[in-house]
Amino acid sequence: MAVQEGDFVRIRYTGRIGGDVFDTTDEEIAKEEDIYNQMAEYGPVTIRLGSRHILAGLEEELIGKEVGTEGEVEIPPEKAFGEHDENEVRSFPVTQFREKPEPGMRVSIEGREGMVISVIGRRAVVDFNHPLAGKSVHYTYSIVEKVEDQAEQIRGLIRIFARRSDIDIRITDGTVELELPHDIIYDRRWMMWRGNLVSEIFKYYPDINDIVMKETFTRPSSPELEPEMEETEMEESGESEE
Repeated sequence: MAVQEGDFVRIRYTGRIGGDVFDTTDEEIAKEEDIYNQMAEYGPVTIRLGSRHILAGLEEELIGKEVGTEGEVEIPPEKAFGEHDENEVRSFPVTQFREKPEPGMRVSIEGREGMVISVIGRRAVVDFNHPLAGKSVHYTYSIVEKVEDQAEQIRGLIRIFARRSDIDIRITDGTVELELPHDIIYDRRWMMWRGNLVSEIFKYYPDINDIVMKETFTRPSSPELEPEMEETEMEESGESEE
């Protein structure tokens, strides 16, 4: 069965530049290449083809392939992380930075993130290009399966945007109900990206009319308190020991 644009598919992949791995869904490869992130969730990922959930060059490679296909592709910069744009390299007074800028430091300035590439006198030069801009990348991949179940598709979208897999999903009568874990209020990524998640669900599922995000808080049990001794009892106890 060939996969087409608009299909949800579960895939594995590993990206390399000059033989060095920079991206992978394989936990063992991540550990071997010393890029393992204990906060990341490894294993096959679910994406929607045509939605740019992955690099354009990799997405184009997958469309039309059969489920079960294993392959590799060399992706040029324009279909990977873009060409390096010199207009995206700018100079700023060092007084605009929260911390003293140093070469190699990732910084946020004027609402954008970039990397300090040099500091000359009282000015710092920041490159706002993607760190891999201008580079060709090599990907190996496998198409594990086509995902037909709607709840599993939405679970894949949640993982893409929020990097979470602990949200329960129920779909009934045109309503998607998301059971949120109690600690999600501290998740900045979720707060930033949940709007995109909602937009994509409405975009891809015309039969969905409502999305309910449900948070449940349970009253904590009170710790058992040790009975307090009255002051007179403590004094009497002390006197009896003398």
